[in-house]
Amino acid sequence: QVQLVESGGGSVQAGGSLRLSCAASGYTYITYSMGWFRQAPGKEREGVATIYTGGGGTYYADSVKGRFTISQDNAKNTLYLQMNSLQPEDTAMYYCAADTIGVAAGPPDPAFYNYWGQGTQVTVSS
Repeated sequence: QVQLVESGGGSVQAGGSLRLSCAASGYTYITYSMGWFRQAPGKEREGVATIYTGGGGTYYADSVKGRFTISQDNAKNTLYLQMNSLQPEDTAMYYCAADTIGVAAGPPDPAFYNYWGQGTQVTVSS
């Protein structure tokens, strides 16, 4: 079991920044990758960024490349998403997720993640 709790969401104006955090607890040592995903009203959940443990690299959705950065602090069991140059189209509920099976590969795909947090809302106004 892995528990994930997101924080850091809020309301900002276009061009602003936010940093999301995801605190992980439980059997975090069996996590192969972690990712950030988002879902806007009426839309499907989409992958934002993924980081693979053990130095496997990071992947970003094309829509956030150059603006968002995913990172993790293993000592704190915390995943981060630094979001810069936010735009109204970034408005969504943001979720962190963990893959403890080892099936995730390449770009972030929600189908490969088996543990999810409750989400944190990000709203960007123009």
